[in-house]
Amino acid sequence: MGQQFSETSGGQQRFIKEQKVFFVGTAAAEGKVNVSPKGMESLYVMNKNRVIWLNVTGSGNETAAHVQQNTRMTIMFVAFEGRPMIMRPYGSAKVIHPGDADWEKLLPYFDPLPGARQIFDLDLDLVQISCGMAVPLFDYVDEREAQNDWAVQKGEDGIKQYWSDKNQHSLDGKPTNIVSNSS
Repeated sequence: MGQQFSETSGGQQRFIKEQKVFFVGTAAAEGKVNVSPKGMESLYVMNKNRVIWLNVTGSGNETAAHVQQNTRMTIMFVAFEGRPMIMRPYGSAKVIHPGDADWEKLLPYFDPLPGARQIFDLDLDLVQISCGMAVPLFDYVDEREAQNDWAVQKGEDGIKQYWSDKNQHSLDGKPTNIVSNSS
């Protein structure tokens, strides 16, 4: 049932674009493994071996801390409607903060999102497809606006203060560099 590929095909790229939610897995050499759900149309397929995604401010910043320690990243897409399928692109990622040179080059690929704090750039080296036949069917209703509303209410200065207060270290104390790299 499972298949492995060295790159995404056109059909796989369409599958990625159709998904409303994806999950990101990262880990440093030691400490906790992190799996985060993502949405908000924040992922863009650059080509058959590269995806980028815009990360918005949240209660933690594990992914950034992990990627700076260990570049391994897995993204998981799950078909919650239609034909069952699970897709896991694996690869090496880098984190791009608002003060970094690539930020202005990559940000135009996304619709503006309040509270955007990083772009993750993932070079894929393996794509695994599995059946997903045990995954239940769900109906998509709509996007949640709570995060956008929260970020707009905080404002740019409030978001930067939140980064300083809450997003500088992982659960294991690893630095995220959100404040030092985001000017």
